[in-house]
Amino acid sequence: MTLEKYILAVITTNPKKVPGGTGVFFCDSKEEMETFAANLEAILDGIAHGLSEELYVIVKH
Repeated sequence: MTLEKYILAVITTNPKKVPGGTGVFFCDSKEEMETFAANLEAILDGIAHGLSEELYVIVKH
């Protein structure tokens, strides 16, 4: 079995909005969260998606 689509990381400013099961990065501000998302997107070879003002996910399509 090969996984083709999955969540690589979650980045948030609100720990209450985070599911388990993947790497989670907690940030102090929206600006810090956007920087983490951009860097992790490149490092993990994934795509960053903003799901809300407080939550980004990095996914592999």
